[in-house]
Amino acid sequence: MGFSLQSGLKKITMTNPFKDKSWFKLLSNKYILVLVFFTAWMLFLDNYSYFDHRFLDKQIDELEDNKTYYQEEIKKDKRHIKELKNSEHVEKYAREKYYMKKDSEDIYIIEFEGDSAIKTK
Repeated sequence: MGFSLQSGLKKITMTNPFKDKSWFKLLSNKYILVLVFFTAWMLFLDNYSYFDHRFLDKQIDELEDNKTYYQEEIKKDKRHIKELKNSEHVEKYAREKYYMKKDSEDIYIIEFEGDSAIKTK
């Protein structure tokens, strides 16, 4: 009594329905897969990714703006220091900023309603 197992089995073949599609052929190409992986790695995962570079470029722009601002402030301060080397300008500066006076003078500070730095309600 002999019987075989293969005689009762049907051979089932599975075919990929997308195999003939052009987009499937393109995406299953090994070069395209490597290119997609490399692009994703460089954009998101690498230490020097595109997004990190954008962040660093923004920081560089802000620092360059700060640099120009502080260079202008240094120029203003140098001019101010140069002016204060003259004794007449020192006296004018002391009178205007610190309300200093000579012994024989009186100072009157006049403030208008809208000019006060400290506003009370």
